[in-house]
Amino acid sequence: MLEINRLVVRYGRAVLALRGVTMHVADASVACVLGANGAGKSTLMRAVSGTLPAHRGTIDAGSITWRGRSITGRVPADIVADGIVQVPEGRRIFGRLTVEENLRAGGIGAADRATRNAARERVDELFPVLAARRQQPAGLLSGGEQQMLAIGRALMAGPSLLLLDEPSLGLAPQMVTRIGEVIREVHRQGTAVLLVEQNASMALAVSDTAYVLEVGAVSLTGGAAELAASDAIRRIYLGDSDAGVTGVPGPAANGQAPDGHALDGGRP
Repeated sequence: MLEINRLVVRYGRAVLALRGVTMHVADASVACVLGANGAGKSTLMRAVSGTLPAHRGTIDAGSITWRGRSITGRVPADIVADGIVQVPEGRRIFGRLTVEENLRAGGIGAADRATRNAARERVDELFPVLAARRQQPAGLLSGGEQQMLAIGRALMAGPSLLLLDEPSLGLAPQMVTRIGEVIREVHRQGTAVLLVEQNASMALAVSDTAYVLEVGAVSLTGGAAELAASDAIRRIYLGDSDAGVTGVPGPAANGQAPDGHALDGGRP
């Protein structure tokens, strides 16, 4: 289980990006994080993956533990070795390398050849288009295919927890649906997923638990189905103009606090 407890992250001296964020991701579950641009979603992912220093960010307070061990401030290679792998926003594939070379790069840290072979079979099963285009330069793939490659490259490391940062960004609706199917299948195979998304409809449909970040703090949390049914989420994130005028869910209808800030104590 991933546990994030009262995490405070700052960029430089002035920008407070996360303000006491608390959340958890259970083993073999899917948790999504929703929020507008600038809410702190990508900062959260960087803190978990250990890539925060590369963006000149620092953890000022709080902790991140993975299966009972602290990973706060550890280097990315060690975090990957512990089973947490991130697919960054924007895919970040190696465009000049072939599909095959990208996948091999993802499997470099695998324990042995048998582990790499098993991971490769898994990727080929999930993404047959990648197997068909093995020798094609990755930069010539479509946007959706590049996202598949980015996820496949991460799966080559055999993660127990997959961090997905905006996987649907810039993709056509049909491909967004396909990415949602992939997340469901990865979950079904036993890999936990922490999903950061602006596409709330897709994210809530594939998740067990959901968190909403606003200005660096958790403002709503609860079961994904429960949040999807709440007036606030429907109005703000799902584009439902008939979900009420205030955007604040009522406690009787949705089991939320009267201030609309938490379904189960989400405000740290």
